[in-house]
Amino acid sequence: MTGNEYGALAERSLHEAHRAIFDDYCDYVYAIAFNRLRNTGTREDIEECVSDIFADIYQIFDEEKTDSGDIKILIGTVAKRRSIDFYRMLNAKKRKTVFLENEEIVSDTDIEEDNDRNELRNAMLSEINNLGEPDSTILILKYYYNRTSEEIAKKLSMTAVSVRKRCERAMKKLRSRFEQLDIDMRR
Repeated sequence: MTGNEYGALAERSLHEAHRAIFDDYCDYVYAIAFNRLRNTGTREDIEECVSDIFADIYQIFDEEKTDSGDIKILIGTVAKRRSIDFYRMLNAKKRKTVFLENEEIVSDTDIEEDNDRNELRNAMLSEINNLGEPDSTILILKYYYNRTSEEIAKKLSMTAVSVRKRCERAMKKLRSRFEQLDIDMRR
């Protein structure tokens, strides 16, 4: 569709002109938005972006009365720019910025927090392993794999009561050891 064809159709019926643009260019616009947003947004985000693109296109044609030439270039440009804006908006919610000596590093994860969590996890596993068997196995099954005392008892050929008692004693030992190491287990 050219600008002249759109203009002629818009003079008869603006609704029909909008419908014709949508029918002719919907797949094209969706492909542009999908390619930009597929790794960032949901399907609903992409559809919202496509709706915004067509709203922008209709507004441009209705205000500027574009008369000649192929309108595909204009539609592609509007779609590309709106998709980029939408991409930035979606990522702005997820991103954190850290500045290091005039260089910008953008990440959606907190490296320090992840490192602290990994160090704590490694320290806990090391201390659990130092408890020896079957206490280390009981704690790992209970707190890492969310197994019940009955399930653990069956697996280790013990009674559920003895599993609960050993777990209780092992946790006291761990708390004591973490207090000596000045590690807060509640993180």
